[in-house]
Amino acid sequence: MFDREIIAEHLVKRYNGSVIAVNEVSFKVNSGEIFGFLGPNGAGKSTTISMLTTRSLPTGGRATVCGYDVERQASDVRRLAGVALQEIGLDPLMKSIEMLVIQAQLFGMSRTQAQKRAEELLEIVKLSDVTDRPVGKYSGGMRRRLDLAMALAHEPAVLFLDEPTTGLDPASRRDIWAEVRRLNRELGMTIFLTTQYLEEADELADRVAIINHGQIVAAGQPAELKAQLGGDAINLTFADDATVERARKQLSDMTNRTQVDRNILRLYLANAAAAVPAVINRLQQTGLQPSSLTLTQPTLDDVFLQVTGQRFTVEPEVEDKVA
Repeated sequence: MFDREIIAEHLVKRYNGSVIAVNEVSFKVNSGEIFGFLGPNGAGKSTTISMLTTRSLPTGGRATVCGYDVERQASDVRRLAGVALQEIGLDPLMKSIEMLVIQAQLFGMSRTQAQKRAEELLEIVKLSDVTDRPVGKYSGGMRRRLDLAMALAHEPAVLFLDEPTTGLDPASRRDIWAEVRRLNRELGMTIFLTTQYLEEADELADRVAIINHGQIVAAGQPAELKAQLGGDAINLTFADDATVERARKQLSDMTNRTQVDRNILRLYLANAAAAVPAVINRLQQTGLQPSSLTLTQPTLDDVFLQVTGQRFTVEPEVEDKVA
C-alpha cells in the first residue's frame, strides 16, 4: 500500500531568476494527518501548494506526494491527489451532476461508475437537491462544496485545500469543517490545508507550519506553539503607540515575553491573574494609565503575530446569494 505522506525538502521557487517566492522550505506531513499551512498574503503559501500539486515546477529542492516525485512522476501525483484551489473553475452553465460525471470519467471510470460516484458525492456535500439548477445559480457556499466534490471525484489519497472556506458564512464554513474531519477520520485521507482563518487551523489541524517571506518560521502542534508564548496574558490598552512603548519598558522586567499589537501591550506570565495588582501598581508609580485591562490565553493569532510581526488578515465574511 502506498504511503499518504507529503514531503518537501529544501524546496525553492524563483521567478525571473532573482525573485525568491519559496526559499529552502522543508516539512513532512504524515499519513492521515491534517496539516495547516499558514502565512501572510505573498508569503509563499500558494506557490508551495502549486509545486506540490504539479501545477508549477520547483526551481530547487524536491518534493514527494504519496512517495512520488512531483517533477519526475507528476502523473502519479495527480492520480492520487485531489486539489481544491482558491479559484473555483466551475462552468456556470453546466449542472453539478454533469460536471462530476465528466470529472470521474477523466480519471478512468466508466459512465455507470461515474454516475454512481457523482450521486454519492452530491449526497456527501449536501447538493443532491439542487442538481437541476445550473452551477451559475449556486451560492458561494454551494460552489465551494461542489468544488470539494470535484476534488474527491477520483477518491484521492491526499487532499489539498487552498483556503476552502474563504468568504463563506459561518454555517457553510462549519459544514466544510465537518466534511474535512469526516474524510480524514473515516477514509484516513491526508489533508493539506491553507486557510485565512486561524480558528479553522486551530480547530482542524493536527500540526501547523507558518511561512513568512518564503521560509518556515514556526511549526508544531497548535497547542505547543501557543504554549511557547508563555502562560496567560495581561492585555493593556493605551491611548497611543508612544505610551505603549513607555509601558513596555517599565514592565519588561516583570515578564520574559512582551508583545505589542498596535496600541495594546501584551504581557505573558505563568500566573497572569495574580500578577495584575503588581502590574497596575508599577504603572501608577510611573504615571501610566491603561484604558483597559483584560486577561486572555495565547491563541494562534498571537503566535502568528509573534513570528511574522503582523496580524492575520481576513477577507469580509460575505457569501454570494442564490440568484
